Amino acid sequence: MNILVINAGSSSLKYQLIDMTTETARAKGNVERIGLEGSVLKHQYNGGDKVEIQEDVQDHLAAFKLVIRAITDPEYGVISDISEISAIGHRMVNGGERFIDPVLLTDEIIETMKAEVIEFAPLHNPGAIMGMEACRKLMPDTPMVVVVDTEFFKTLPDYAYMYGLPYDVYEQYKIRRYGAHGTSHKYVSLRAAEIMGKAPKDLKLITCHLGNGSSISAVKYGKAIDTSMGFTPLEGLIMGTRSGDLDPAIVTYLMEKKSMSPAEMNDYLNKESGILGVSGVSSDLRDVEDAANAGNKRAQLAINMLCYRAKKYIGSYMAALDGVDAIIFTAGIGENNATVRKCICDGLDNMGIKLDETKNKVRGKEAFINADDSRTKIIVVPTNEELMIARETKAIVGA
Repeated sequence: MNILVINAGSSSLKYQLIDMTTETARAKGNVERIGLEGSVLKHQYNGGDKVEIQEDVQDHLAAFKLVIRAITDPEYGVISDISEISAIGHRMVNGGERFIDPVLLTDEIIETMKAEVIEFAPLHNPGAIMGMEACRKLMPDTPMVVVVDTEFFKTLPDYAYMYGLPYDVYEQYKIRRYGAHGTSHKYVSLRAAEIMGKAPKDLKLITCHLGNGSSISAVKYGKAIDTSMGFTPLEGLIMGTRSGDLDPAIVTYLMEKKSMSPAEMNDYLNKESGILGVSGVSSDLRDVEDAANAGNKRAQLAINMLCYRAKKYIGSYMAALDGVDAIIFTAGIGENNATVRKCICDGLDNMGIKLDETKNKVRGKEAFINADDSRTKIIVVPTNEELMIARETKAIVGA
C-alpha cells in the first residue's frame, strides 16, 4: 500500500510517498515558489538520489501535476502509474473545534473548511485547502484523508485549554488553546515509548519540538494534557521570528507608540521578533550560535532566552504531570543542537534530570543522552510527521 502525504503551504507543496508495508519513504520532495518566479521541484528518490526540475508553476494544481510526473517518471520515478497510489493524506495545521479527528475528504468537507476554519491558521490553512483541491481535481477517485495537527491536543482538559477571558468569547469565537506540531508530538511520544520498551499508558513524557517554530507538550499516559502553543502558533517559546509568550498589554502599547495596525502588529510579532529580533543576526539558530561564539552578546542572549523559557516549561509540566519518566528532544534544533540540549538540561540535576555530555554529542538519530544515574531518561528522537499522517490515513481508509 502506497500512501502519498501532502503538506501544502501558500507557495510550496511538500510530499512523501510512503510504502506502508515497510513504512519507508520511496520518494519525497518539495515544489517551491508556487506562483512566483524561479519555481522548482526538488525531488529525492531511491533513498538518496536527487533531481531538480526548474519549471514555471503557476498554482497548486500545476505543482501537484509536477509531483505526479516526478514520482512516475521512467528515470527518477518510483511507480509506473498513479493507480499505484492507494490513498493521499493531507496535513492541516488547525481545524478549530469543527475538525479535530482525521476525516475522509469530500467536496463538502472542503467547502466547510473554507467557510469555518481558515481563520484559525490564516498563514497555513489556505495553502492546505488549495493542495486538497488540486489533488481532488487530478485524482478524484483516490481516497483522501485530512489529518489535523491539533488532533493530538483534543485530550487537553478544559482548565488547560481555556483562557482567562469572558466565557462568551469562547462560545462565540472558539478562542482557546489549540496547540500546534501535534503530529510530531504524537509520533515522538509513541516512538519514545517503543525505544524504552514500555506502553504509552505507563509513561509521563515531556516532548520538546524545537525548530524555527518550537513547542513543548506534556503527555500523560499516552494523552496530551498541555502544550505551549496556544490559539495560534505564536504563544510559548521564543522562536525563529516569533515572540512567544509576552504580556498582552505590550501589544496595545506598541501599537500606539509605533502607530501600527492590527495586521502590522501581527507581522511584527510573527515575522520580526523572536531569535531574529533579539539577536539582530538571523532567525537560523546555527547563524546565531556562530555569532555568539564570536562574541556577539545579543546572539548569546537570544540562545539563553530560548533555553531558559524551555527550562521553565519543563519545570511547569513536571508539576502538571506529577513527575516525568522521559524528556524527548526532536525537530531541527532538538535533534541536532547539542549545545541547546545541554543549556536546557543544565541545573535540573536536583529534579532528576542529568545529561551525559559525551552521549549528547549526537545529531539526527535516536539516542539516550541521559547520565546513567539520571532518574529521568533524556532521548533524542527524530520526528516523522509524514509517517504519522500516513498511519492515520491508512486507518481511516481501512475503516
